Amino acid sequence: MKENYTVCNCKKVSYSDIADAVENNNKFDDVLKTFESVQKITNCSTGCGGCHEKVLDIISDILNGAEI
Repeated sequence: MKENYTVCNCKKVSYSDIADAVENNNKFDDVLKTFESVQKITNCSTGCGGCHEKVLDIISDILNGAEI
């Protein structure tokens, strides 16, 4: 497992929170659709939005088989 760290400071969402939300998502076909699902589950990127790109990168990496 990758080192756990805070990705979204506004909502206190960690890498593990995002990875868990991706794993629990049945739609692995599209990064943006998965982002929307992850956002609904974790509330990440709903504060200042500064983590938007980081969250997208994490989701993309996970969907492409990166170590969780």
